[in-house]
Amino acid sequence: MTTPSTPTQPLVVFLDSDVLSGHGDLDLSPLHINGVRFKQYPRTASEDIVERAAQAEVIVTNKCQFTAEILARLPRLRLILEAATGYDNIDITAARQQHIDVCNVAGYARMPVAQTIVAYLLDHCNRVAHYAHESRQGAWTQCKDFCRLAHPTLELHHKRVAIVGFGSIGATLAEMLRPFGTEVFAVTSKKQTELPTYVKKISLEKAFATCFAVSLNCPLTPSTREFVNKSLLAHAHPDLLLINTARGAVVNEYDVAQALYEDRLGAYYADVLCQEPPKENNPLLSAPRCHITPHVAWATIEARNRILQALAQNLQAFLQGKPLNNIVN
Repeated sequence: MTTPSTPTQPLVVFLDSDVLSGHGDLDLSPLHINGVRFKQYPRTASEDIVERAAQAEVIVTNKCQFTAEILARLPRLRLILEAATGYDNIDITAARQQHIDVCNVAGYARMPVAQTIVAYLLDHCNRVAHYAHESRQGAWTQCKDFCRLAHPTLELHHKRVAIVGFGSIGATLAEMLRPFGTEVFAVTSKKQTELPTYVKKISLEKAFATCFAVSLNCPLTPSTREFVNKSLLAHAHPDLLLINTARGAVVNEYDVAQALYEDRLGAYYADVLCQEPPKENNPLLSAPRCHITPHVAWATIEARNRILQALAQNLQAFLQGKPLNNIVN
C-alpha cells in the first residue's frame, strides 16, 4: 500500500508489516502521516532490503537484519524504528557512525509476556492441556470413577519461583504471582533495597537448585548467551520447571533437551528458540515434557497496538524535528 505523494516527500518503508497486521486485525493507518510517502511490505528477505529501502529516510522493521554493510548502502537513511523492544538485529554502532537514530519500543509487552508465564505455570500445575487432550481421546468416558486423577495436580501457593532478570517483565510477573501466595525470588544485579519487599534476591545456582520454577526474563548479551547449559543444569533440582520467554539463545537447546530425556529437568516451557522458525530437527520439538509456543507471548492485539502508537509518535516527532523516544544508540 502506498500513500499518494510527490517525489519531494520523505519516504517511510515498513519492511515486514505482517508482524503487526498479518491477520488483518490491526489498522496501520496511524503510520500514514500527511507529508510522507509510505510503503509497506508483508516481509522482506535480506537480499531485498537495500533495493526496497534505498531511497528511504525512515525504516520500520521488526526482524530485518541491518548489518554495517547494509547500512552503508543506505545513504539517505536517518531513522530506524524497531517495532519491538529487542534490537539485536541492528548494528547500532554502525548506525551511530552513519548518524542514523535507532529507536525501539520499550515495555509494550510486559503484561502479555508475564501473563504467558503465569499460563505456563498454571498449565504445569493443573495439567489443563493434558487432561483436555485425554478427554478428547475418550479417557474420561472409560473411567470407572467420577474423577480421573491420572496425574497429580499442584498448587502455586508457597511454591518458590525465581525470576532471572528483574526488568519491567520480571517486575510485572512478580506482581502477578503475589496473589497466588508464591515465594518470589530474583536473580538480578539490583540491590535488595531496590526490589519489592516481597521479592528476595537469590543466586542463579541456588535458584536452579532450590526453586519450583525459574523464569528467564533477561536480555541476550555475550554474558547470558547459553548461560543455561550442561554445567548449570547439573545442579538443578530434577523437578525444576524452566521457563524461557527471553531469547532462545540464553539456553543451550541441546543441553536442555538432554536434561529432559535424562529426567534431570522437570519440564521446559518456551516461547522462543535459537532459530525461528525452527528446523524440524530441533531437539526441543520432540523432547519429553517440553512445551514450545511459536513466539506469540508478546502478540496480543493490545500489545501490538501499543507498538503501533509508539511508532507513529516517533515518526511524527522525527518529521517535526522534535526529540525522539527510546533512542538506543
